[in-house]
Amino acid sequence: MADIEPSTPAGVIAAIVALISVSTERVRVAIDGAPASAPERLAAEVVEALAPRRGVLVRADHFWRQASLRFEDGRHDADAWLDGWLDEAALRREVLDRCLETGRVLPALRDPATDRSLRPALVELPPDGVVVVAGSALLGRGLPFDLAVHVHISDAALARRTPEDQSWTLPALARYQRERNPTTLADLVVRADDPVHPALLARPPRTCTLLS
Repeated sequence: MADIEPSTPAGVIAAIVALISVSTERVRVAIDGAPASAPERLAAEVVEALAPRRGVLVRADHFWRQASLRFEDGRHDADAWLDGWLDEAALRREVLDRCLETGRVLPALRDPATDRSLRPALVELPPDGVVVVAGSALLGRGLPFDLAVHVHISDAALARRTPEDQSWTLPALARYQRERNPTTLADLVVRADDPVHPALLARPPRTCTLLS
């Protein structure tokens, strides 16, 4: 069984960077967590800490499907949020597969607020570049990540820290934990009930752990 190690916010970033640094080739990283855990903020800090090794942050919500498809069953359908909002094919095609095939990735596809298509310039990565995809419910989808980090918050802490206007996502997050069990899929688990005093649970790095 992996050991649980008390840490700090800076220690969490250092641990993620250390795992990434095991490889000298391009690495595709998932940083997964409930919206209340702010996985995008953690991912941005990791990308900043990777300098001078170039990294690019890709927000999963910039690869959501268009609103007409997301809201087919209403704006607050928890099952649709979990299973249908993310355009997995586009994320794979434009980011995860393209990263290895050409070294160039599309950092965003659609603005989740305006629903407008975005076509930013492709980002060209060096041979040891890193793509960090951040968002919620990313694991257990068969997406080809080389390294996965899951930020875990207990049910009680999640209920406290989730804003009221996002509370409709809580049943989906509970189902995600129950059905996909992301803590068993991640190479590094960050326990973050108290974000100031997190703890780390690490396993030996595994390549493409999330394909099954």
